[in-house]
Amino acid sequence: MTSDFYRIRRLPPYVFAEVNAMKAAARARGEDIIDLGMGNPDGAPPAHVIEKLAEVARNPRAHRYSASKGIAGLRKAQAGYYQRRFGVELDPDSEVIVTLGSKEGLANLAQAITAPGDVVLAPNPSYPIHQFGFIIAGASIRSIPAAPGPDFFDMLERAVRYTVPTPKVLVIGYPSNPTAYVADLPFYEQVVAFAREHGLWVISDLAYAEIYFGDEPTPSILQVPGARGVAVEFTSMSKTYSMAGWRMGFAVGNRELIGALTRVKSYLDYGAFTPIQAAAVAALNGPQDIVEHNRRLYKARRDVLVDCFGRAGWEITPPQASMFAWTPIPEPFRAAGSMHFAKRLLTEAGVAVAPGVGFGEEGEGYVRIALVENEQRLRQAARGVKKFLSNA
Repeated sequence: MTSDFYRIRRLPPYVFAEVNAMKAAARARGEDIIDLGMGNPDGAPPAHVIEKLAEVARNPRAHRYSASKGIAGLRKAQAGYYQRRFGVELDPDSEVIVTLGSKEGLANLAQAITAPGDVVLAPNPSYPIHQFGFIIAGASIRSIPAAPGPDFFDMLERAVRYTVPTPKVLVIGYPSNPTAYVADLPFYEQVVAFAREHGLWVISDLAYAEIYFGDEPTPSILQVPGARGVAVEFTSMSKTYSMAGWRMGFAVGNRELIGALTRVKSYLDYGAFTPIQAAAVAALNGPQDIVEHNRRLYKARRDVLVDCFGRAGWEITPPQASMFAWTPIPEPFRAAGSMHFAKRLLTEAGVAVAPGVGFGEEGEGYVRIALVENEQRLRQAARGVKKFLSNA
């Protein structure tokens, strides 16, 4: 008997596991670790959402299997959100599906549409599931730039021209995790035109749609005329409504892709717990104060991080959106790499960050800092950073 499993062989060691193990060991020793590594919100959903969860959970019938594609009311609520926010009309029955968070949805869509040997274009650096969801499904990845600039389209042209077999899928995500890059509507217009010309499916990850810090709201690719012919878009309630542990997300857009995902999911799960779905309806259809609250919260934390870390001797690149700062590691540590720096920062400053190399080889030399601690803790982290850098 062998344990040389095909899909496991295609996965490298999980880069974050080593840092996570060190963090757990330090806490077990009683050390105070300020965890800025994982994008794990520290807030809670609004009271009316939790009350709806409890109300529905008291109904004995609510504990039966749910609907794999999501209850009708939730799919209608998500369609309503797209109409209000983006001016995009969606058919809740054929163009919307509920997923167990966007991560699960991305992975299962990869299983649905990918054959071994297919080539997928994915940004580097990027959220790991953007690449590894397709690698697990048997595809090969060709990296493209994460930044939505001229190099992005130059690399797309080269990839389509010189890759054999011709790429089948393009994955994008703005505001980006980890880089916090943002894209505008003209960028999406170019993406849609390119995809239609070259027969590419486009998967857009819009999980951070509501966490933007400028005056202009984040657009959706589906605002582009003709986008639904080639694109599907994932969103999540995790950060917008502080519901990360509830595992509630959506895929919307192209009917063929939504149909493929629906069919695969019907074999794999019975959908999220019905009271959670009912509570998600309450979140989407009810008061939206939490959305603005969270946007202001992360902006305030960003400003504190940039200011106090800068005064500690580490200049942080201010993100325009998302709940992350993506920034170069201090010069004295660049030769040793982001993993070495993250381990030393944890050990000597008591601050955990995510090493950039964990998001792809192009992430080397950077770290991702999550805005998941309050302002007091961020200032405490800065004091640890200052002491650490002064002793380097």
